[in-house]
Order: sequence, then structure tokens, then C-alpha cells
Amino acid sequence: MSPAILESARQLADAETGDSSMNFREKTAWLNVIAMLAAYTLYFGLLLSGHPAGREVFPMLWLFGSIAIAHAVTVIVGTIILSAQAPKTERARADERDRAIHRRGATMAYYVLLVGMMVVGVYMPFVESGVPLANAGLFAIVAAELVNSVVVLLSYRRGWHG
Repeated sequence: MSPAILESARQLADAETGDSSMNFREKTAWLNVIAMLAAYTLYFGLLLSGHPAGREVFPMLWLFGSIAIAHAVTVIVGTIILSAQAPKTERARADERDRAIHRRGATMAYYVLLVGMMVVGVYMPFVESGVPLANAGLFAIVAAELVNSVVVLLSYRRGWHG
């Protein structure tokens, strides 16, 4: 058997015996969830508090762009740090279980994005236009990606194996 399959079997056995240690992919899922919550809570919180990004195009582009870049840099730097600390066996290519977990997350995120885009594309043009419409679309995208990361995280935490 390949080392990746043996490692997945060990992780599954650890999950069943109550060992709560996290593997590399679970740590990166936590990193992504925490970074997304911090970054986009700030963005949408500023919008709700009356920031000009909720009404004007250029402030919206600057604010969202800077927050998205900060999120990306945080995840990239955090992943590099986690990768440097993780043993090489944990950083092996994704096995069948990892791919199934990521497919499950993507499937759930697809439904969230689909509903969000239906609201943004079908309902909202009749009641809003411009920047609020764009921000609603951004919210749907962020919510879908957050659902993806949370489903992946919960699947690793609960030992889901497809």
C-alpha cells in the first residue's frame, strides 16, 4: 500500500479512538476559515456601519481588493508555515478520502452559491442596482467559500470518509 493510504488509515483509526490531533489538511482548513471570518467580517461589518464602499464603486473596489489581498497573503503565509512544521508524510498528495472530502465541500458550496446568485440575479435587480447588487454577489461568493471550508473542516474533524 502507498504511504498516503497508510497515513489516511492511521488518521481514521486515530479519529475513531478519540485522538484529536490534526493533520496538515485540517490545519489549512482551519487557517482558511479563521482568515475568511476575520477578513470578510471586517469588510461586511464596515459596509453595515455606513462605509462609502456600500454606495460607491471605487471605495468598494479598494476596500474589497485590499481585504481580499490580506486574506490571500494570510492564507499563503500560514500555509507555508504549516507546511514547514508538518512532517513530509502529512504533506503527501491527496488520497481518495481527501478528494472525497473536498468534493463534498464543493458540492455544498455550489448549492449556497446557486441560491445566492439566484437572489442576486433574479430578485435584486428589481429592488437594487449598482454597488449594493455587487456587494450582495460578493457576499454569496464569500458565503459559499466559507461553507466549503467549514464542510471540509467538519469532515476531517468527524472522520468522514465518503
